[in-house]
Amino acid sequence: MTDQLSNPFISPLFHMEVPEGDDKLRRVCAHCRFVDYINPKIVAGSVVTKDRSILLCRRAIEPRKGYWTLPAGFMEEGETVEEAARREAREEACADIRIHQLLAVYSVPRIAQVQVMFRASLESDIAAGPESEEVGLFAWKDIPWSELAFPTVVWALTQYAGVRDQAAFPPFSNPPGTEKLTH
Repeated sequence: MTDQLSNPFISPLFHMEVPEGDDKLRRVCAHCRFVDYINPKIVAGSVVTKDRSILLCRRAIEPRKGYWTLPAGFMEEGETVEEAARREAREEACADIRIHQLLAVYSVPRIAQVQVMFRASLESDIAAGPESEEVGLFAWKDIPWSELAFPTVVWALTQYAGVRDQAAFPPFSNPPGTEKLTH
């Protein structure tokens, strides 16, 4: 019974209610009134390039195992979004990258994510990390568009292509007309 009481996800003390001063149904502890806010997760990643080729990773894990993606993943506590993007490139492609600037911030409320994508350059060799079946550098014409894992990968690549030769640009967000993909 001790484990059950110490884990708020299985504790019988938590129930759903609208806390005083709030307008949303939340998990609240009946004993101490602690509100267990469940917030979106932040994903950090990059469109990483070398000599106009783009780094892609074939996923070795679900979701979308076997599909290609940009190096990206969930932030860890204690790191900045830039640190998270660099760590994800190392984990997925054994790659050291240099981040240049923010490319886009995507909201994906359907899966409770905010995705922060950077424009970056490759500073090392690449190899498949534990979360990738394989990695590669792709010329634009060779990107496996029908095998990309997520809509946000398509958005980031497409938006990157529009500014690849620009030194500065305002960051992008969700493309118009993509609401059905995010809700």
